[in-house]
Amino acid sequence: MVASNLKSETMDLMQKRSAIEAQMDAIISRLCQPGGPGLSGNLVDSEGFPRSDIDIPVIRSERRQLTELRNDHTEITEKINQNIQILHSAKPASSLALSKDAGNTEVSNGQRSSVTTVAVPSSNVSSTAMDIDANGGIPFALVDEIADASPAADDGLQLGDQVLKFGNVEGGDVLLHRLASEAQSNQGRPIPVVVTRHGTPVNLTVTPRSWHGRGLLGCHFRML
Repeated sequence: MVASNLKSETMDLMQKRSAIEAQMDAIISRLCQPGGPGLSGNLVDSEGFPRSDIDIPVIRSERRQLTELRNDHTEITEKINQNIQILHSAKPASSLALSKDAGNTEVSNGQRSSVTTVAVPSSNVSSTAMDIDANGGIPFALVDEIADASPAADDGLQLGDQVLKFGNVEGGDVLLHRLASEAQSNQGRPIPVVVTRHGTPVNLTVTPRSWHGRGLLGCHFRML
């Protein structure tokens, strides 16, 4: 019951964050329109007089509102992350299945090894840990929001997955831009993705595509 309430609270927070992001996008669009002062441009002309081509009180108000929205966004994101950590720490061990049949075990040098698999209802997922090509890598992003029936959800990504590899992106700088670029440049084409889930590496194939929601994936990444 507690987990159910926490999940419901987290989903509500995600909706609030999406609404805040929409407000921020609208303000940024207005401030950065042609001839506008931008997010931090001068409100005075070259002679030090207030610019006559813009509504200075409105600009100041929107800049102040944008700062407040950014603070709210940070606070909500931190709460979402806390809830996700609590939900995953409370996840019963039964969510992981230990493979015992010969078809799900790997043999190396004549020795049978037990392989942990994650139960995921998707043909795009290969959850055998021995098959992971990025095993031992360092996660660089966390899936902290995912929409139902989105391409990401349908292809096997789950809330709380930690991303080791997303196509050609395996860490580095300007990750958000690179992730977006990778998805856009591969629209309609499968992208190999490797995540860790409950400590177990999982191989997926995710295909960015148009759907009834926003974006090509329908999920939100937080950089680690």
